[in-house]
Parts: sequence; C-alpha cells; structure tokens
Amino acid sequence: MRADILLVGFGNVGRRFARLLDEREEILRSQHDLEPRIVGISTRRHGSAFAAEGVDVTAVLESYARGRVAAETSEPAPDVTRLIERLAASEAPLRVVVETTPLAIADGQPAIAHIEAALEAGCDAVTANKGPVAFAYRSLRDRALRAGRSFLFEGAVMDGVPIFNLVRETMPALTFHGFRGVVNSTTNHILSALEDGEAFAPALERMQAEGIAEADPSLDVEGWDAAAKTAALANVLMDADLTPQDIHRTGIGPGSAPLALEARTRGRRLRLVAAASRIPGGEVSGSVRPVELVDDDLLARLRGKSNALILQTDLLGDIAIHQLGGDLTMTAYALLSDLVSLRRRH
Repeated sequence: MRADILLVGFGNVGRRFARLLDEREEILRSQHDLEPRIVGISTRRHGSAFAAEGVDVTAVLESYARGRVAAETSEPAPDVTRLIERLAASEAPLRVVVETTPLAIADGQPAIAHIEAALEAGCDAVTANKGPVAFAYRSLRDRALRAGRSFLFEGAVMDGVPIFNLVRETMPALTFHGFRGVVNSTTNHILSALEDGEAFAPALERMQAEGIAEADPSLDVEGWDAAAKTAALANVLMDADLTPQDIHRTGIGPGSAPLALEARTRGRRLRLVAAASRIPGGEVSGSVRPVELVDDDLLARLRGKSNALILQTDLLGDIAIHQLGGDLTMTAYALLSDLVSLRRRH
C-alpha cells in the first residue's frame, strides 16, 4: 500500500525520520506491505518542497544543510494548509501528515492547527510533538473520530517506547489511578552528572550537542517538557483535561548540584519526577519536581538518558516501563511505528 507523506517540520527528528524511511524501505514493503513516499516538506524558515511523484529526499537534505530546502516556493513560511490540500488530492490509499514542529509551551500552536487541517482534509495525522496531546487531546481525538481518520502520537512521550500503543492495544478495561516517572532525558542526564561532581553547564551542553535537549533548553531544565508529557499522559490514560500550565512544576538548575551531592551522601538520588493522581472529587492533579528518592526505588536507579514510567492500575497493580536510553532514532522510530499502525487500520 502506498502512503504519501507531508512532513511539517524538518528539524532533527523530521530529518532522521526521512532517512529512516529509506533505511527500512525493504522491511516496510516485505513485512508490512507499505510503501511510504514523502511528497512534501514544510519548514518554518527554510522554505518548502512538494512533488506529487515524491520529493528527492537526498537532495532536500543536502540543500537543507546549506540553509535552504530545494523548493518550488520562495515563501519563508509556506501555507501549511495549502500543502495539506495538495496532499489530500493524492490518490494514495494512505495520506499522512507527519507533524514534527517544536513544542510551543504557551498553547501548542501551530501544531494543533496543522493536525486539525490534516483531519479536516481527510488525511491521517501523526506527531512527535507533545503539545497537541497536552493542550487539545480530547478535541483532536473527537475530530479524528468524526472524520474517520486517525490521530497518533507515540513519539510524544519517551521516544519510541510504546506507551500509548501498549495501553491501547494490550490493556483493555483497565483503570489508571495515576503514574509517576522520569520522562525527560536531558534533566536526568544532568542530575546524574551533578551527583558525580560535574558542573551543570557542560552536562547540558552535551545534550544540546546530541540534539536531545529541546531547541529551547529552558523547556527541559525548567520542567516544561516534563509538564507537557505529564499532561499528555494524564489526558490519554486518565481522561483528564490538563494543560502544562495546570501541572505543579519545579525545575532544576546549577543550584541543584549541592542537593544532588548531598542526597548521594545519604544513599539517595535526586531525580526530576513527573506524577499524576486522581484526587477526591475525581479530578486529576499532576506535578513535576525534583524528588529525593531512596536508592532502591526504580526511578532512583535511572542514570544518564534513561527514562521510566510506573503506571498505577486497578487490576494489574503497578506496571513499569523502562527505557535504557534515548536518541533521535528512537523518536523517529515512533513516527515509523505509527505509520505502520495506520497501515494496519487500512
């Protein structure tokens, strides 16, 4: 089955996804009867490209490295809705908008608008951006249902680890009372480095150099990224209606160094913990804050870029999902995984 794809956003994750489609071309065809083809690429500052027969991704990647997408338009910020309409005109059985723009912590825009436009045009939508799930999950879910399309977002939390797919496909009829976890690789790497005696700045710089830290690293260290993930998890798993601004949030900074060192002298570990629970009255409350954990706590054992999420359920008790490391390939894989999920639905 052919799948025509419009990439909205062409940063680190978008470019890795484009390469991954090429690397997994034979497996996708032979094992999943899926032939994805990128027909459009839209960027905020480097122009856009669209070709109904498929863009030359290699040429676009080379051009992008020089600061410009090889484009048919000179618009610095092309009209994404117009490109989505062109995608919708494709005769491919699958028409997918893959949204990978950066997190906008104020309101989740313009990613939400991109997904709304995709669904209204009759396309499926996939995103690695946590903003749409953190700010507008209910409305986007319902819009997708009305349109008879899919809205998938496995890459929004913990890279390619299948949290949402796992729950959706293998945990029917469970009630989630809450969760707690370490869900931001950058801050966990920094706290691990601090407890080893390293300074804050070089630990952060490493995450920026690897493309792991958000484009605006304050989103990581101030806890906004984790707050957005907390809201997204609560909205999907607990039917909450939270935004990142509803999450009680405390981040980390250079002043966390003595706290991390002191905790270690007592056999404990300082970790930035994201959590949510249902409070009396039925509402869901969420938080992100540094927590001093006892050494045998699963979350305390996480070092470097490791993440983990502990789901608190009514029938299965606590279920832990542990990610040993995170990188761009894992996030890009989540997009590929969602693409395969769309193929299975068709």
